[in-house]
Amino acid sequence: MPHPRGAARPGRDRRSAGHAPRAPRARGVPPRYEPHVPHFNASAAKSYLGLVAAVLAHEGQLDRGAQVAKYVPELAGTAFGDAQVDHLLHMGTQMSYAGRPYDKALEAQRYFAVLAPQLRPYGYTGPATIREHLGTARATAEPGTEFRYENGNVEALAEALRRVTGTTTSALLSEMIWSRIGAEEDAYYLLDSEGSEAACGGFSATARDLARLGEMVRCGGATGDLQVVPEAVASTIVSGVPAGYPHRVRFPAAPPDGPATLSYHDLWWIPNDPYGSFMASGIHGQRLFISPALDLVIVHYASQIISPAVPQVPLVQAFLEIGTHLQRSRA
Repeated sequence: MPHPRGAARPGRDRRSAGHAPRAPRARGVPPRYEPHVPHFNASAAKSYLGLVAAVLAHEGQLDRGAQVAKYVPELAGTAFGDAQVDHLLHMGTQMSYAGRPYDKALEAQRYFAVLAPQLRPYGYTGPATIREHLGTARATAEPGTEFRYENGNVEALAEALRRVTGTTTSALLSEMIWSRIGAEEDAYYLLDSEGSEAACGGFSATARDLARLGEMVRCGGATGDLQVVPEAVASTIVSGVPAGYPHRVRFPAAPPDGPATLSYHDLWWIPNDPYGSFMASGIHGQRLFISPALDLVIVHYASQIISPAVPQVPLVQAFLEIGTHLQRSRA
């Protein structure tokens, strides 16, 4: 079936090595920016699914307080099936997979092995699909008590949304968001062997189209005269953080004894700055940063090295410096 222009569709990831738009350097080197090439978004994709889920909940199609097993019965008795939808939206589950002690980095590698057979070790006998992987999760604590950033929450949520709507993640994002924001290019999801999208991070899109998504959210859910997302959803990403553990969280790579200065709501990161900012964030420098009070949307694509020997770039501080500078220049 042909896909309309500007659809979010399943397909192979086409990774760009480019970066977000920026001014050429003084010595005349052109920016490495390919406007029509999709770039891998990694975990920033979580926030886009969170937006879709929040809209369905606002419309009454999805019950935040319901157990996930209500929508995905085969997950009953698992860490995700016995949790509430709202717990998934706030990373509020604690689990182990297949009886293993939980290790975030190792579980990420095992998730990649589910998606990509070529990454499986010799003699691999583990799950071959995302749903099989979710079925091995067992709770190690009551849900809704502590923040743990884990891909399984998003994959379980995506499966619940497929059951609620009767459609794929790609078609759902396309119908509700992508086809309504004036996107110029198709977006893409990675698929597992049974055709389910890797919703927690297998999404690719161009920087300009992602900026259109951010601008829509910044403008209260509207693109021009078209209300794409209810204003009540778009305008409460920051103010709607529920009481309890989502109010004070850390980035996954932060030291466990470091200050918990962030908040987390519906799969969006909230830096708690004076400007009501929030962002989608993915490994290696993928960001969609939205700051309503600064009239600012920034898309940042990168291929940053993650190593103890390489200091991480303070992207949020840089984005705020850009925003405040532009605000002063407009005054």
